[in-house]
Amino acid sequence: MEQQALSATEMRVIIFVIGLIVLALIYFFGRPRKPGQGKRTLFQGRKGQRVEPTLSESSDFEEPGEFADAPTGEQFDLLGSTPSEVDDASSAPRKNARSRRSAKPPVGARPSGPIEHIVTLFVSARDGATISGSDLVVAAEKAGLEFGDRGIFHRMVTGRNEAGPVFSMANMLKPGNFDMARIETLDTPGLTLFMALPGPLPALDAWDAMLPTAQRLAELLDANLQDEKHGALGRQGIAHIRDQLRAWDRKHEGESFRANW
Repeated sequence: MEQQALSATEMRVIIFVIGLIVLALIYFFGRPRKPGQGKRTLFQGRKGQRVEPTLSESSDFEEPGEFADAPTGEQFDLLGSTPSEVDDASSAPRKNARSRRSAKPPVGARPSGPIEHIVTLFVSARDGATISGSDLVVAAEKAGLEFGDRGIFHRMVTGRNEAGPVFSMANMLKPGNFDMARIETLDTPGLTLFMALPGPLPALDAWDAMLPTAQRLAELLDANLQDEKHGALGRQGIAHIRDQLRAWDRKHEGESFRANW
């Protein structure tokens, strides 16, 4: 049987249909992809639930200083510890991050500037004993300390929080902060009080506030008051520290203290 030739009309219809198919293919494969289309999706949880990525928080506090070795455990880095060293369950880093974004600094935040001298005292539990978290919170309140920046306690100048702390109190062991959400479970071998100079007060005035506070804490917690080398702090040691701070004040006589910066 002979095949009939296609008519001109049928040829035009076939060419038109083929043209439409070609145009559709060009449109489908030639259009630009949306951002991320065709790429592997990250941060995907189970059952398709999306897990939001988070940015790690880092400290911009770079001032140096470290406690001497304690008889047990590791020491808290005075002013150089970062939030990465803090227990993940602690809310202190998140509070610090929020406070850095706010206009008003948190209680105990130290203004920027170099640290020239640090005075350290230890309140150490007696042999075979520890200091409980609940007891230290009560003692800190009775001694006039406020919980604040970096998750530790501070003595402030009344009405001048922006001037920074007169001195601060941290846990003797790393990471040094106090997790208030779990404070009742804390047991520590001791506390560290430290005064960084220059501060909001002359050095001798700051010492005259720090020493009685440390003595009061030792009394309330039935603990030992020790110098920076973990030796018993006696009259001779106190006199030596006072001489050092008197010389520091003379050296900086006439300079404005941080409260007036």
